[in-house]
Amino acid sequence: MSFAPLTPIATLLTDLEAGRNSATALLETALQRAGDPAGEGALAFVKLTPETARAEAEASDRLRRAGVAPRPLEGLPISIKDLFDVRGHVTTAGSRVMAGEPPASSDAPAIARLRAAGAVLVGRTNMTEFAFSGIGINPHYGTPANPWDRATRRIPGGSSAGAAVSVADGMATVGIGSDTGGSVRIPSGLCGLAGFKPTQRRVPTAGACPLSTSLDSIGPLAPTIACAARVHQVMAGEAVRPIARRPVAGLRLAVPQSFVLEDLDATTARTFEAALSRLSAAGAIVTEIPFRELLEIADANAKGGFAAVECYEAHARHVLRDPDAFDPRVLVRIRRATDQSAIDYITLVRRRAEIQAACNAVSAPFDAVVMPTTARIAPPIAELEASDAEFAKVNLLMLRNCAVGNFLDRCAATVPVHEAGAAPVGLMLMGETMADDALLSVAAAVEAVFR
Repeated sequence: MSFAPLTPIATLLTDLEAGRNSATALLETALQRAGDPAGEGALAFVKLTPETARAEAEASDRLRRAGVAPRPLEGLPISIKDLFDVRGHVTTAGSRVMAGEPPASSDAPAIARLRAAGAVLVGRTNMTEFAFSGIGINPHYGTPANPWDRATRRIPGGSSAGAAVSVADGMATVGIGSDTGGSVRIPSGLCGLAGFKPTQRRVPTAGACPLSTSLDSIGPLAPTIACAARVHQVMAGEAVRPIARRPVAGLRLAVPQSFVLEDLDATTARTFEAALSRLSAAGAIVTEIPFRELLEIADANAKGGFAAVECYEAHARHVLRDPDAFDPRVLVRIRRATDQSAIDYITLVRRRAEIQAACNAVSAPFDAVVMPTTARIAPPIAELEASDAEFAKVNLLMLRNCAVGNFLDRCAATVPVHEAGAAPVGLMLMGETMADDALLSVAAAVEAVFR
């Protein structure tokens, strides 16, 4: 028995326990889809690992047959973004320049926890080089197309591009990504998935190739918020438990009027307004707030922010040794670090703390701050490949709203709110720092309105 793309993992686990499916069958379906020459698997994955995955699936089936109590992710095929250390594999992070590095000697802690919970690792997914854009284009390994409007071949969003496509196309039940400025939420929003970015410290980032040590976080791309919550709890080393769905009636949702609603395309603006209307009709209290404090973030980041200087520090030896091996659009962003002095960086650290405190005071009375996940629907890949200027413009718009949560070190989730068959549009909900369970509960309630 196979599984349909975007089947909730609770359904899959129930079928596995009842003997209506097996881990081996789930994996073979995922591998078949990933290997389909008419599909996107060759672009979604940089490396499939069928031998080890089959061994993991067979072991899971044997444990079930022996009556051993199942682990939280027992037998579920999961994809892993190419920036995570997996024992015995080279961590290339979507780059050619890393290909000569030695294989990882151990799994990243988040990956080790997934294995210990019974997950079956299908393979390593494609990504923007060093996770440094919200578009998902990769000139080294190609770019998988968004599941919507395949004929046009639109961007999947980045940087966790392959992760999103692997889930949307049923090559994995859940994808694991990183999120530095939206790299889980952007592709989730553009591909019609649920995505969750935790408060940074909830999931260890050790063993994940860094973009920005100040901003990096690790999260799941999944069919539903409940799926994302379960996988998040495993990676966080927490007890797996149901997330209680809050009643929609009475939810206090704040809509910033500062900049997050600017430059929306017509589809995104219309879908977002319709979503707010549906939430209001369901009893949510939707309040427009100025939230001018958010404007300070752009000023603080004017010289390149954390990502440029911290990425340069992590990869300087590669930049200096072989700059021609880089994606030129990534290299130019890394080199923005040379515009920053030590004083600039220290000032940025201080300003971040000040802005966080100011924003916390504004959002504290609300259950979540809501905004469109991205300002635009997914544009065609070819348009962005053809123009550096258009790429830069769209990249900023894709990152703009999501990056707020990283700068403020908040938890945030995206849920799809578009009509069936329409261009995917995500609604992002941002919670408070370390209030991850509360935010997931609110996100589950909002998600239910649109299912």
